[in-house]
Amino acid sequence: MNRHVNAIAGRLSLRKPQRDSLDGAVRKKLDDGGGGHRILCAMKIKFLSFLALSACLVLLPGCIGTQDGHSVAGVPFTKDRIVSRYARPVAQLSAATRTVLNRNGKLLVDNTVNNTFEAKVNQHTVWVKVADVDGRITEVIVQARGSMGGDVDTAAEISKQIGMMLVAGPGQN
Repeated sequence: MNRHVNAIAGRLSLRKPQRDSLDGAVRKKLDDGGGGHRILCAMKIKFLSFLALSACLVLLPGCIGTQDGHSVAGVPFTKDRIVSRYARPVAQLSAATRTVLNRNGKLLVDNTVNNTFEAKVNQHTVWVKVADVDGRITEVIVQARGSMGGDVDTAAEISKQIGMMLVAGPGQN
């Protein structure tokens, strides 16, 4: 095949017999199926596989641990807990936590053995753990999770109210 480039038109030009044979070959390839559709199908399958894998990574993230030792489904990369320390006994912090959770929502679990609490506050699940760090310091961990993941604002609000309850005293509800 003797080809030359037509510089004025900017396209590949062939002599008439060569052009006719080339058109026939292309038509025959396309009419036979030529493999072009197989390439497109493979590309579509790869794209849809990638899309499905990406959706699984976003929608099925994993499990998170709660303060009472259980695991629940959720996005593990969001901040959902507030840790506070007080120079008060565990019994006083447990009473304040119980009062705050009853005031803000519904107390579901009150585990007096390991001082963990679970409550529903504004359609969020809140877990609170009260633990003795040493003889004088007690740690309160408040964890809040909603349907879309961790909710640090609710956890901070509950933690703040527990601290305010300690300052106000048990007699001033």
